[in-house]
Amino acid sequence: MVEHMKEQGWLRSDEVAAALTRVPREMFTPGTPLETVYAAETVVITKRDEHGAPMSSVSAPRIQALMLQQAHLYPGMKVLEIGSGGYNAALIAELVGPGGEVTTVDIDAEVVGRARECLTAAGYERVRVVLADAEHGVPEFAPYDRIIVTVGAWDIPPAWIDQLTDDGMIVVPLRMRGLTRSVAFIRDGIRLVSSDHEMCGFVPMQGIGARAEQVVELHGEDVHLRVDEAQALDTDGLREALKGARVERWSGVTVGPMESFDGLDMWLMSAADSFALLTATSDAIDDGLVGPVAVAGTKAIVSGTTLAYRVKPRALDVKRTRFEFGVLAHGPDADRLAKYFIDLIKAWDREHRHGPGSQLTAIPVSASPRDFPAGRLIDKQHVQVVISWSRHGGGNGP
Repeated sequence: MVEHMKEQGWLRSDEVAAALTRVPREMFTPGTPLETVYAAETVVITKRDEHGAPMSSVSAPRIQALMLQQAHLYPGMKVLEIGSGGYNAALIAELVGPGGEVTTVDIDAEVVGRARECLTAAGYERVRVVLADAEHGVPEFAPYDRIIVTVGAWDIPPAWIDQLTDDGMIVVPLRMRGLTRSVAFIRDGIRLVSSDHEMCGFVPMQGIGARAEQVVELHGEDVHLRVDEAQALDTDGLREALKGARVERWSGVTVGPMESFDGLDMWLMSAADSFALLTATSDAIDDGLVGPVAVAGTKAIVSGTTLAYRVKPRALDVKRTRFEFGVLAHGPDADRLAKYFIDLIKAWDREHRHGPGSQLTAIPVSASPRDFPAGRLIDKQHVQVVISWSRHGGGNGP
């Protein structure tokens, strides 16, 4: 597993590699075949709700390595982990060493009990396992040099910032307008400023901090819009629009077969005023109700009773070395919205594609407006997140 992760470029820290080598992952996933336990991109689900949805898991090793590398852990640090599976806490214990302290907290008594048993059996009794709602952190052992959140969070509660050292860091899978990114935030006074963010996925937060997305059915169970902020949608109008003719536009902006374009997703999320995620079943795609999109979801923009969304990039040559971004739009204003979407793709390619990417700043809602940088402002209950971009030329579009 470790060698594979190194070969793929996912594992760049010798210290994290050593921790992954030392901690027996199978002791935290009893009953799971070893080939599954040590598959670098496989999540092991350890608890589901009555509907079969995951409630707790041992995250994929690739994602755990990603977040541990983002956190820059050193011997002697005090670390709070929010979300207990046991295995990640053991990795943290290896990285901070016997002079460090690790506290892991979870709201679920069953999860906490299992984590305690697994940690003890694996020889990591010194890890504190606490049963509590992590909205309040764990103040009795604060302050922490690092807080690592291993559940999907919609907000950053005040306790997490208050219990951090002045130069501490929070690594959190933060959901912003429907997109979740593992963000490494460095404390800067009352603000948190990102040093890095990477695409990821986690089971959602439970308890006080839970926040569900709005899910709008556009065609029964086959096509949905997922919206992560208060939007007054004309649901009936959008359903009718989906049944009608559509407009297709292509951007001239291309990508290679193994090239990441996560920056484009972040740009669309931060630039578009009415952003959503469109999800469709394979049946809906095969029937032509929607165009070829990723079953996991695609980025969409809504305007009144008009909907535009990005389709899978199309191959431009037989050898499939370049793929072009395109958009489909449905509704009375389809032509204008498709052009707007394409213009956003071109703007990313022209101004941001080869630049430093976006920076995220989280600021308490009580802060003065002068503390806010320029950019897309995302309102949450406890903080406001600002996404800022620096212009940088050099795209490949027309």
